[in-house]
Amino acid sequence: MKILIIEDDMELCGIIKTELEKEHYTVDCCHDGTDASYYALQPVYDLILLDRMLPGENGISILKSIRNANVNTPVILITALNQLDDKIEGLDHGADDYLPKPFAMGELSARIRAILRRPVTMNANFQEFRYGDLILKEENLTLTCKRNTVTLTRKEYLLLEFLIKNSNQILTREYILSAVWPLDRDIEYGNVDNYIYFLRKRLKQLGSTVSIKAIYGKGYRLQQEENTL
Repeated sequence: MKILIIEDDMELCGIIKTELEKEHYTVDCCHDGTDASYYALQPVYDLILLDRMLPGENGISILKSIRNANVNTPVILITALNQLDDKIEGLDHGADDYLPKPFAMGELSARIRAILRRPVTMNANFQEFRYGDLILKEENLTLTCKRNTVTLTRKEYLLLEFLIKNSNQILTREYILSAVWPLDRDIEYGNVDNYIYFLRKRLKQLGSTVSIKAIYGKGYRLQQEENTL
């Protein structure tokens, strides 16, 4: 597995590189945002660790370039900006995960393993799911409602796919974690709540009549709201 680290803190970059190489990853490093745009677009990496604040070009701009070029390499943003709005912005622009600094190397390693163990699906096997006024497409991770479409992150897609497959059922946080974040013991219940928040924002953006209802003390349920005139 080959990982690209885009980080201007050379000491931190060196530490991460050394630790990942101990885990038998092949690691390249880039310290400048301008150069990073070129390297990130190369189809040779299995995962990119991307610092948000870089000289030359910032991480969000690089992330936009990657996704606009239809490069689907998983990206973990690593940054000192850890407010909810910062996380939402990073995820909305195509990041697969968001890890605030400072972080433990063990947590970063766990997040990398969680992303890299996802199965690669061949184009011929892409799925499409329909629920209410929604169409969820695996091929390009898009969610469509009527004439409006948004692109989801991989984790948003996996969560919504699970909710659709189990629509109208109450799903506990524990059950959702075991299905969407399998075998990842470092993930907490708060991750479920955060991604439910992100999906609710998507549904509101699309003007969908589908909603994710919180059932007090139990969990969540995807449901179709009745249209009211």
